[in-house]
Amino acid sequence: MAKAKQNTSTNKGLGIRPLNGYILIDPLPSETMTLSGIVLPETAQEKPAQGTVIAIGDSQVLPNGQIVLCPVGIGQKVVYKKWGGDEMKLQGKEYKLVRFDDLMAILED
Repeated sequence: MAKAKQNTSTNKGLGIRPLNGYILIDPLPSETMTLSGIVLPETAQEKPAQGTVIAIGDSQVLPNGQIVLCPVGIGQKVVYKKWGGDEMKLQGKEYKLVRFDDLMAILED
């Protein structure tokens, strides 16, 4: 079985390093106002499916030995599946831990 390259990136001192095939994302804040100016309460706000990559896990090794490299780098803004991944709270802030295959696009400036 092929060995995947180790990830040596940092994650802003959060004390977490995603495992093989996972990415830690800092989600963009929810919209608090509609385009028509209506202020939304927190319970009605839709969570965004966009965020900034803050940590990446090592490459994923599939059962057939094929290596899947991480498709993004730290600092890139991405779009991910709305219902994919897991929410987690670290140091009082919400983050999203998603698999490589939960990513759908990279947002370019």
